[in-house]
Amino acid sequence: MRASFRLGRIAGVPVGVNWSVLVIFALIAWGLSANQFPRAYPGEPVAAYVLAGLAAAVVFFLGLLAHEVSHAIVAKRNGLAVEGITLWLFGGVAELKGEAKDPGAELRISGVGPLVSLVIGLFFGAIAVLLALVGEDGLLLGAMSWLAGINVLLAVFNVLPAAPLDGGRVLRAAVWKWTGDRTKASVVAARAGWVLGALLIGLGLWQFLAGVGFGGLWLALIGWFLIGAAGMEERQARLGSALRGIRVADVMTPQPQTASGQMTVADFVDHYLFAYRHSALPLTEEGRPVGLVTLDRVRGIPADRRTGTTLAEVSCRADELVLASPDEQLNDLLPRLSECADGRALVVTEGRLVGIVSPSDISRAVQRGSMRDDLARR
Repeated sequence: MRASFRLGRIAGVPVGVNWSVLVIFALIAWGLSANQFPRAYPGEPVAAYVLAGLAAAVVFFLGLLAHEVSHAIVAKRNGLAVEGITLWLFGGVAELKGEAKDPGAELRISGVGPLVSLVIGLFFGAIAVLLALVGEDGLLLGAMSWLAGINVLLAVFNVLPAAPLDGGRVLRAAVWKWTGDRTKASVVAARAGWVLGALLIGLGLWQFLAGVGFGGLWLALIGWFLIGAAGMEERQARLGSALRGIRVADVMTPQPQTASGQMTVADFVDHYLFAYRHSALPLTEEGRPVGLVTLDRVRGIPADRRTGTTLAEVSCRADELVLASPDEQLNDLLPRLSECADGRALVVTEGRLVGIVSPSDISRAVQRGSMRDDLARR
């Protein structure tokens, strides 16, 4: 999930927000200020309801952020790099680079998020109790009570043993510890996520058809998301298993043909296109990569503009390139391939180009790795 705009850094980790957060923020603020608070605490000015609803929604999202930051901090302490945190429609996600080294690390990283949400819920619950004891029965009590309840609910929901929820990670850690097989543990957690998603869709549709309200559709939407995410996690787990132990050097095309960024598109089409065997062309200066151009990018340039357009102008720029070393594990490279729309990685040694990795190279590696795993199981 990509961030639409950045908020800054917390504990050294970039924090961003996806535009979809605005949707859920508006729904929460509107639901509280226009429905829940006026029904529970009638007679207050409209401005007071609006202010209370907005404040509660903001604090709720700060709690979500604390949940994800806790994952990031514990992940860093367990040796994983954290590329960023993004808040979006269904909460938040901490983008971890790599996998936990053992089940214990997996348990610590996944378990801290729900624990933080629970602590936040208990904190606001204690404030609500104190307010009630001193006779406060207005909007402040309502906001504190809602924040307590929603954070405890968030903690409980997240510990359900189904991927991609935190509870699914806890389940994966347990199965991993029990079987010693990380891939099997990931598949078990992902299939549990599929089952939970299907149950939520069924429950949500039943509530909607029974006239309970549109909340049923929201449950169904969450279930649909869980099924999609669980399926993706299972595919990634099988892919990771197939590529385990394979280095970039094992799959790359060594010493690929290159070109200068100053070459015009017309010159490339007229003299090099049919002689070039691949669909991506690295651009270099003195052996160092400075860009990457694909046939799709060249094809997008109108014929009447090709003479005045250089390859550098249509290439994936130097700061967008995905660079890898020959000894890097292919599993570590895969998440970075999406950083450039062209889906290739340039392999460098001491800054000089020595190879290129393309989607077809990955596909062949997956096929061979899957065959290796099948033979090992027989």
